Amino acid sequence: MKNYVQEGDALTLTAPSGGVTAGNAMAIGDLVGIVANTAAEGETFVLNRGSVFDVPNKAGSLAIAVGDIVYVTSAFAVNKTSSGNKRLGLAVAAAASDATVVRVLVD
Repeated sequence: MKNYVQEGDALTLTAPSGGVTAGNAMAIGDLVGIVANTAAEGETFVLNRGSVFDVPNKAGSLAIAVGDIVYVTSAFAVNKTSSGNKRLGLAVAAAASDATVVRVLVD
């Protein structure tokens, strides 16, 4: 097909201001995913989507249950608050309130 560009589960993008850190969830506008490689501002990086990831930076004393919708904040934290945040995906494993990581199916 003449207009094919790339698979949609791993997107090659340019790092925004401040750069990106591998393993973090992030949002660029409404495009969300997990950063595959650390990159400085202006460098290319891969944003993974559509797979399951153990995502660091779960928000403080928040318990997450299987099936909860989770969101990413502008500070790369993962929580259950939709207001002002971008949908990251669905929790596929429970994360206790003291956990720092949540397993997410990125959608």
